[in-house]
Amino acid sequence: MTGTTPLAPVTLAVPKAAKAASKSFRVVLQQHWLLYVMLLPALALLAVFSYYPLWGLRLAFVKYEGVGRIADAPWIGWGNFARFFGGPYAARVIGNTLFIAIGKIILGQMAAITIALLINEVRYQGYKRTIQTISTFPHFLSWIIIGATMVRLLSTVGPLNRAFDAIGLPKVRFLASASTFPWTLISLDIWKGMGFGAIIYLAALMGINPELYEAATVDGAGRFKRLWHISLPGIFSTIALMACLNLGSILNAGFEQVLVLYNPVVYKTGDIIDTYIFREGYLGNEFALGTAVGLFKSAIGFGLIMLSYWLADRFANYRIF
Repeated sequence: MTGTTPLAPVTLAVPKAAKAASKSFRVVLQQHWLLYVMLLPALALLAVFSYYPLWGLRLAFVKYEGVGRIADAPWIGWGNFARFFGGPYAARVIGNTLFIAIGKIILGQMAAITIALLINEVRYQGYKRTIQTISTFPHFLSWIIIGATMVRLLSTVGPLNRAFDAIGLPKVRFLASASTFPWTLISLDIWKGMGFGAIIYLAALMGINPELYEAATVDGAGRFKRLWHISLPGIFSTIALMACLNLGSILNAGFEQVLVLYNPVVYKTGDIIDTYIFREGYLGNEFALGTAVGLFKSAIGFGLIMLSYWLADRFANYRIF
């Protein structure tokens, strides 16, 4: 046909994201090799301290007396687990761990939310920053320092009990009473962590639209009603997320804290899984038994972490992967 021109070949535009995704690993490595070099120390630490020690899990299934090679120890299967669960301490240490850990998680989160709401209501910025700094500071102190201080402060002849005696109140055996000791642990953990835990809730409160507070004020809502109907609903998703993620640490009752504060008098209510492993496995040379108990705790903890991530995705729309 005359007067017609051939059609140009049609080319489809490839999005930049698709081109970037189609790059080979070699090209990406050439472009970002320095980032991979910076990653090597972290991978080395992970391999040395997290993956290589997994070989030692064999201890949980053998009879090892602390002499000779682990590979030469006789295989006993689930014998060490049976020793623990058939012994007199399994129910006690598991129950103590759950009670202390759940108390710390629930009451600690409530305290962090309360501190965040109270700080958020302060209008004078200088006072607000001062209170936040003071409440956050204990988080950065080690339990060794806090424990040494509290042993003297909370003893029956310490300053606190002397103050109780001066005003006519009975002395409280904070660290020497089986019924009081768990609550002492929970209270000290709340005091240490509530300021730091409030940071994430303060960040969530800052994301609430200020116009909501202004509209509520115009409608006659007081400070408490604004807090109840605007602030709390505004951070509910964050509260749900933290509650779900905290589920993974339900068997971590605080080894360092308990170790520096407990004593044989309060073993009945203060002995947890971690201190039992330390006392029986390390100090008592029962390495196989300690490894078996530690493996049991790790397996349950892994399942709880997976459950917490599923709950976080289900109720708070939060995903890591």
